Order: sequence, then C-alpha cells, then structure tokens
Amino acid sequence: MSMAGNLRKVTSLGRVGGLRRVARLARRRPRVDLSHPARSPLGSSVVNCVSYRDGSRVPGGGDLVDTVERVRKHGDGFVWLGLHEPTDQEFAGIAELFELHPLAVEDAIEAHQRPKLERYDETLFAVFKTVCYVEHEELTATSEVVNTGEIMVFVGEDFVITVRHGMHGSLGPLREELEADPQQLAKGPAAVLHAIADHVVDDYLNVTDAVQADIDQVETDVFSPDGARTDPGRIYQLKRELLELKRAVVPLTRPIEELSTRPIRVVSSEIQAYFRDVSDHLLRAKEQIAAFDELLNSILQAHLAQVTVAQNEDMRKITAWAAIVAVPTMVCGVYGMNFDHMPELRWTFGYPMVLGVISVACLVLYRGFRRNGWL
Repeated sequence: MSMAGNLRKVTSLGRVGGLRRVARLARRRPRVDLSHPARSPLGSSVVNCVSYRDGSRVPGGGDLVDTVERVRKHGDGFVWLGLHEPTDQEFAGIAELFELHPLAVEDAIEAHQRPKLERYDETLFAVFKTVCYVEHEELTATSEVVNTGEIMVFVGEDFVITVRHGMHGSLGPLREELEADPQQLAKGPAAVLHAIADHVVDDYLNVTDAVQADIDQVETDVFSPDGARTDPGRIYQLKRELLELKRAVVPLTRPIEELSTRPIRVVSSEIQAYFRDVSDHLLRAKEQIAAFDELLNSILQAHLAQVTVAQNEDMRKITAWAAIVAVPTMVCGVYGMNFDHMPELRWTFGYPMVLGVISVACLVLYRGFRRNGWL
C-alpha cells in the first residue's frame, strides 16, 4: 500500500483527532536541543522534529502531523522525532501516528530496560544503555563513578523516533554531525540508527578509559608502603560501578550482532557493514571491562593478603614485647612474696644486682627479636 493510502487508512479509522492532539502538543512545547543547557526544555518532551530528503534537512516548520504527511506525500525522505522522557499522554498520539506496537511503547515510556533489539512488523525497536563518567576529585567508598541512562530508537521506512531517558547522552551534537555528512544521512533511518549505536559504544570506550585511571590509582595505593591501610571500600565501590557499566555493555553484544549479520528490511546491507565496525568497538569495550574485573579481584586479594601480613607483623611485635616485659614481671613477682629467707635479701648489692639481671635479660631478648625481624 502507498504512503498516501496509509494516510487515508489512518483517517478512515477515526484517528485524526488523536493526531491533531499531537500537533497541538508539538506547537505548545518548544522544540529545543538538549545539547545546549541554556535552552533546556523545562519539562518539554519534544526535543526536535525534522524531516530529511536526500541527506539534507527540509526547510520549514509545521507540526508533527504536517511533517509526516509531507514526507509520505513525496514518498522519499524520513522524519526524525526526538523525545526526552515523554509521558503516556504525550506519547499516545505519536504511537498512533506511526502505528507503534504497544509493548514497545510501554518499554519506551517506562525505561529501565535491558539493551535489546526487537522487530514489530515493519518497525525496528532498539534499546541502548548510555553511560557517562562522573568526575570526582578523589575516589571514596561512596563515589559515583558511572552514571547510566537509556536511548530507545524506533526505526521505520520513513521515520526515526528517539526516546531518551537520563540527563546525559544528548543526541544534539550527533544530529549536527550527521547533517554535516549528507551522503551518509541520505542512506535513510538505518544510518541514524547506526550513528546512535556508534555514539553510544564510543562513550563506552571513553568511560572505560576514565575508569582505568581510577583503577590504576587504587592499584598504586594498594602496593604502596602503607597499602595495608588503604580503604577496601574504594575497591568494592569500583567493582559496583564496573558492574553497572557491564550491565550496559554486555547485553548489547547480541543486538549489534543481529544488526551487522542478519537480514533486516529497514537495514540495508551497506549499513550492516558499518554495524560490523560498531561490533568491533563493542567487543573491545567488553574485553576491557572483563580485564578490569579480573584486575580488581587481584587487587582486592592482594590488599587482603597485605592486611593479613600486617596483622601477623603486629602480633609478632606484641608477642616480642610481651616476652621482654615478662622478665622483670617474673623477677619482681618473686621478690614481692615477702619471705624472710630469700636469696641475697639482706645483701647490700642485692637490689642493683637484680636490676642488672633484668636489664641484661631484656637486652638479650630485644636483640634476639630484632635479629629475627620480630621488632
């Protein structure tokens, strides 16, 4: 069925009222780019709505319905609609206009989804976990290292809908990069899907590089002379944050593999070659995370071993000093029993002799413990 026929079908089913509500929503809420903090939408879910033809932005505004009708009337090009944390009411008309599957719509609104790729008739639905590195002056047991968000992407023959959750991962700069490369953008909605996937995976690599600096710092502290005093909570915190990063990266392996190898109607073989490059970068990030996990396990085990060695050294020192103190304690205890008939009790030099014996015995013990490394 032609694009015009689809529009007639929508009208015949009585959907015009819902579509016009979407139009009023688009007019009421300003379309702004979240990449510019000074122009924050302040609660608006509609970030941008632009149509493209032959890789170039089609000039002119208008509401969402007019834009979609114009694209489908010409039979070429596509619409890119960007949303940020839409509500059920805001997304209802959009889902009706583009005939999105209810299950995919529910996932897009609720968020907190696992990275995945699903096909609903002629529409492709992809979920990406976005990550960003949280800067901190010093890593502590409570420092946040990795912050995550989500990007949901609906891809059809003539549209791309991006739904973003979280305060990072803006697609504004990505849109500008694509518009600067009309040849790539002319390849259609699948090119936008590839650009988003590539952008997300590149962020994974950037975050892993930043996390490596934290791991190197912890490793240096653990193997320093005072390594046994290092707070183990820092290591556990890094492992927890690394687990958060792992939950974003590892599940994405299968969706990217499907996009790069399996035939999908809305993804041409030419675009699949680009997804293979994304798959290589994702594999690198996955391997780095696995290596970091093993390294943190080794660092933690080394730290626990250092703590055990330090405790043993402390116990040896305590034992050595206890043995030294035991000599005067024993001698003084014997002479404190107050018997009349005791060795050298009435001798003039008895007291200095006892002190001398105690001193010599303590000195011999001290030198013996020092020679054996106990003190």
